[in-house]
Amino acid sequence: MKILVLGAGVVGTASAWYLHQAGCQVTVLERQTAAGMETSFANGGQISVSHAEPWANPHAIAQVLRWLGKEDAPLLFRPRLDLDLLRWGLAFLGNCLPGRTRENIRAIVGLALYSRARLQALRRELGPAFGAAYDCLEKGILHIYTDRREFARAVEAARLMQDFGLDRRPIRADECIAIEPSLAAARPLLVGGDYTASDESGDAHRFTQALAERAAAAGVQFRYSTPITGLTLEQDRVTGVRLESGETVSADACVVALGSYSAPFLRPHGLRLPVYPAKGYSATLALGADSIAPTVSLTDDGHKLVFSRLGQRLRIAGTAEFNGYNLELNPVRCKALLGRARTLFPDLRPQGEPVFWCGLRPATPSNVPLVGRAPALQNLWLNTGHGTLGWTLACGSAAALADLILGRRPEPEFPFLP
Repeated sequence: MKILVLGAGVVGTASAWYLHQAGCQVTVLERQTAAGMETSFANGGQISVSHAEPWANPHAIAQVLRWLGKEDAPLLFRPRLDLDLLRWGLAFLGNCLPGRTRENIRAIVGLALYSRARLQALRRELGPAFGAAYDCLEKGILHIYTDRREFARAVEAARLMQDFGLDRRPIRADECIAIEPSLAAARPLLVGGDYTASDESGDAHRFTQALAERAAAAGVQFRYSTPITGLTLEQDRVTGVRLESGETVSADACVVALGSYSAPFLRPHGLRLPVYPAKGYSATLALGADSIAPTVSLTDDGHKLVFSRLGQRLRIAGTAEFNGYNLELNPVRCKALLGRARTLFPDLRPQGEPVFWCGLRPATPSNVPLVGRAPALQNLWLNTGHGTLGWTLACGSAAALADLILGRRPEPEFPFLP
């Protein structure tokens, strides 16, 4: 079977790998000059099953109202005349109901556990050099809390995730420091934490490029610097993908893995996806020899930030800004990343200037991604809408999608598209 994969981010590249492993002839079309150059480029670097609680939860509305008008708010909705954002926001409110939140957590945890297992199997298959290529660390993920109410809610969420098979364990503040000693200076702020020893971290951009290299060597064709403009259709089937150059590339099936751009790409073809861009920020710091920096990947839930050690670099990433497809760096939000880092790690002592970045994470109102056959079209498949969990869910959603395309029953229990 000849399959076109649209997009060479971490999700598209993983899709190409697993489809090729299943015996398909795969071509990837990517507008950038290499794999992993957009949303996968400088994200938080976590394989974080423990971060499965969706943004849409019973406490989210009060948080959003509290943050309104604050330029450095962890979750920022910019008022704008945008019908897509309005529809997304109304659906988001519906997913804040307790029953919906529970079902969304169940779905995300199930896929994330499967995905992490597939990543670990991939690393065993490709050998130790593959993990080293993307600064893989298997030291778990530690969530820290500086607000007692948030910590109490986190204990409740951890119990729920344990019910779904995740080993997320609430711990005291002193235990947080025992796990990550660089937090010692922040001890007066900490009220508790939770720890998932089986989670991982690493550089998603380097992972994507390393996997693309392995896939290309195995026979996957990557066509970079190849913008696409649309699909060619006959009745209920895709017959090809139109390129900006005027060429049409044909295939037996097509996978849309265009992240936030999946929605505008498919809208002219009558498909309206509930995917909206959530702009996230990151700062990457080179560390000096005397830096006191974390080695265990951290999540600061109150500020919606993560801290991941990538070799001799520290990645600080997070927050969400709903402002359309705007990719301008906001200096206030960049400053907030560094300010929180200095608060938690006053002896960080980075070398040189921080490298700031922002990217558009493809968010659904439920935080559950869209994986499966697109409505109304027989041979068009979706792998998008992963939000902040793109790398966490990449291998699992790609492997499950390959099963679906080939008519096999996927392993994880997950609300795949009909």
